[in-house]
Amino acid sequence: MSKPIVAIVGRPNVGKSQLFNRLAGKRLSIVEDTPGVTRDRLYADSDWRGRDFTVVDTGGIEPSNDNEILKFMRFQAETAISNADVIIFITDLRTGITAADQDVAAMLQRSGKPIVLAVNKCDRPGQPEAEFYEFYNLGLGEPWGISALHGYGVGDLLDVCYDYFPPEEDGEQDDERIRVALIGKPNVGKSSLLNRVLGEERVIVSNIAGTTRDSVDAELDNAHGKFTFIDTAGIRKKSKVDEKIEKYSVMRSLLAVERSDVCVIMIDATEGVTEQDTKVAGEAHNAGKASIIVVNKWDLVEKDGKTMQEYTLRVREGLAYMPYAPVLFISAQTGQRVDKLFELVKDVYEQNHMRIPTGQLNSILADATARVQPPTDKGRRLKIFYMTQPSTCPPTFVCFCNDARLFHFSYQRYLENQVREVFGLTGTPVRMIVRQRGDKEK
Repeated sequence: MSKPIVAIVGRPNVGKSQLFNRLAGKRLSIVEDTPGVTRDRLYADSDWRGRDFTVVDTGGIEPSNDNEILKFMRFQAETAISNADVIIFITDLRTGITAADQDVAAMLQRSGKPIVLAVNKCDRPGQPEAEFYEFYNLGLGEPWGISALHGYGVGDLLDVCYDYFPPEEDGEQDDERIRVALIGKPNVGKSSLLNRVLGEERVIVSNIAGTTRDSVDAELDNAHGKFTFIDTAGIRKKSKVDEKIEKYSVMRSLLAVERSDVCVIMIDATEGVTEQDTKVAGEAHNAGKASIIVVNKWDLVEKDGKTMQEYTLRVREGLAYMPYAPVLFISAQTGQRVDKLFELVKDVYEQNHMRIPTGQLNSILADATARVQPPTDKGRRLKIFYMTQPSTCPPTFVCFCNDARLFHFSYQRYLENQVREVFGLTGTPVRMIVRQRGDKEK
């Protein structure tokens, strides 16, 4: 990648995520006084002294622990270290040097990468406490006292990192990427799909619901284009979300929907469309996002010649409010039809961004009103003067008429269907706004 990469590593609960959020300028990573909250690698853009760089948050490294998830967290941290230009090794002033700190320091020294040693929780500015000087014993050079909570010393820390950045290349500009959020209830295969499209074990996959906690961004460039995939925590019913960390995870998932361009709504083929699936899909629909319904675990379903067609009808019935969204049957486990996802993402993205000239819209409007007369009420007929499109994402159309009370919902749906029939607009909701003459607010 063209931008320098700064990886933040250390044992659990020393303040890595707090420093990550401070460098990112927003709360991207969940911060909680519990070891193991951050599990996957999290990326964010930052800048210092006019230079853009990428900062990476990692899960806490526990070298001697054989727990399955902790082993994968260690693997994720090692991957971040291997890709980094500079490593910030963060320690904790209050606990002093631990055996885990010494193990992590030895691992970092073997990497051969530049290491900047940060001693966190130096919350009082001025002369450091006597305990600070023991961190020289790690053999990583001068320690830098910081407070990730209050921001003390972070500027000095970044100055040291800046000196290790590779020379800046001319024309370092990243093209517009399509942001794709993978959403769904827990255990539908969101993380498995992300790993499949990336071709690497980028995020932890486990049958334990709630394994993914943060929203994880992963960039992918291929023959189809440039994408940023966002893996999210499974969205469960509010009544079942009782853990504080999981509440943060659900909030991150909903924020991921907001910042995405395309939502991939994942459904478990072995369960069908459930009530929770309808609520998850509703988040994307209400946000006006381009959407694709992906039925995962299709390899586990017994099939005959009509299985896919019948299943599609059941999906349409369960998600009746979004008939525009294409349905794709895949297996993230085997890779079946996953390659078709990219073209679908590009297609629905373009439809969500489509802008139709006013002249063409009003030509469609004239044909539609001639074919089906506008409704009347007590002898007064609806007159639609013209239609225009003020915005995209989703495509939004404004109809100016003589009386908004006469503009029945069913006629709005009829006009929407006429526009879709001519221009496609598959994979995107369409919004119709009715305004009557002399009314600018309605």
